[in-house]
Amino acid sequence: MRGDDRRRGAPTRTRLLALRVLERVQRAGAFADIALSHALSRSGLSAPDRAFATELVYGTLRWRGRIDYLLEQCLDRDLEKLEPLVATALRLGAYQLVFTNSVPATAAVDESVRCVRAAGVERATGLVNAVLRRLAAEHTRIPLPELDSDPVDHLVHALSLPRWIAKRWLSIYGPTEASALARASNEPPPLTVRVNRQRRSVAELLAEVSERFPDAVRCQLALDGIQLGRRGNPGLDPGFLSGHFTVQDEASQLVVGLLDPAPGERVLDVCAAPGGKATAIAERVGGEGRVLALDRHARRLGLVSRSARRLGLDNIDCAERDATRPLIDLGGTPFDRVLVDAPCSGLGTLRRHPDARWRVQPGDPDKLAAIQAALLRSAAEVVKPGGTLVYSTCTVLPEENEWIVEAFLKSTPNFALSATSELPTEVRSVVGSDRALRCLPHRHDADGFFAARLERLT
Repeated sequence: MRGDDRRRGAPTRTRLLALRVLERVQRAGAFADIALSHALSRSGLSAPDRAFATELVYGTLRWRGRIDYLLEQCLDRDLEKLEPLVATALRLGAYQLVFTNSVPATAAVDESVRCVRAAGVERATGLVNAVLRRLAAEHTRIPLPELDSDPVDHLVHALSLPRWIAKRWLSIYGPTEASALARASNEPPPLTVRVNRQRRSVAELLAEVSERFPDAVRCQLALDGIQLGRRGNPGLDPGFLSGHFTVQDEASQLVVGLLDPAPGERVLDVCAAPGGKATAIAERVGGEGRVLALDRHARRLGLVSRSARRLGLDNIDCAERDATRPLIDLGGTPFDRVLVDAPCSGLGTLRRHPDARWRVQPGDPDKLAAIQAALLRSAAEVVKPGGTLVYSTCTVLPEENEWIVEAFLKSTPNFALSATSELPTEVRSVVGSDRALRCLPHRHDADGFFAARLERLT
């Protein structure tokens, strides 16, 4: 802390930034990654302080369920009845006490008191001080619900899931695997990138980045993937700025592997923004192929165009379009391949979007399913006979995955699931007996993804 801050009794700027970001997420429903990125860009913090602020925000969101359970044992009132900013400050302080080894307990308590004072809630400093001091002394002795005796409360209070998600995962996966999935969803994800095959080979890129990312290795499945480790910021790396690679999770890369676009083909991506899959397709079809990237938001389509420019790709056309509506008027011949990477609840990406678990509501998957089904129907209309249609999501709920595909196949007899023997070798190890691709964090150290490849028969 700077000397002038200390004399004024101010908190460190890092912790106050984290508190304000968490408050925006809690109060205004802001997306944590966007709010944090915006705050850091204006902060002037050093790289270590930026990393610490990121850990505080993401760690507090990941473990909010357990944190709330522990705080309730140290409070004489309902945590949810406290002023929202005070509750957020308690959670931020509790994260440092329970989950970090580098922050002394006295510093965690003292800085939390300074934060609420700096935020204008002087009246709460006594409460924050007392509760966090008690937590510091007692948290290791507070028992957590056990998986064997109380699986729902174990996932809720020990592994930090909302109750409705805990119940759904238990019904889908059973206690052992649901617990493993929840644990994996609380771990920071690896930094994974996709080589721009128009500019580098995987071997060349691996040699290029290994000095800056000494833990870098080839991905086990994705042909163009490299896992850089778990530290650093690849978005600031010279290789990224030069268009040699794109930051993209391995499971997301495998969706394009399942689509398997070939050089010279014409491909449609109906929900393209922010452009990770659209640019991967463009790299595979090459200069003789074309990609049409659709999105209903023109501003988000700008992200696709920006990525294409960085990567040196001039074979992507962007168009603002609501793809839940018929697409047969797009013009030209039908497409060789069509990708429907549908908007979803995102429950497979909780490692990188920990706030999603608290934002998504129990009724959201059913609402999203109606949109997903409409997207799949409209996309099917523009696939040429003998062409390929891939439906994918980054969630782990059957109502957004298997049930959508099953209903589509029942109502659309001129489409069928591709045989496993016809799928690219790249993806076969993650394709199940039902011929669908599934990746899960606890099995593959990748985001939770579902994808099904369908062929148009006539």
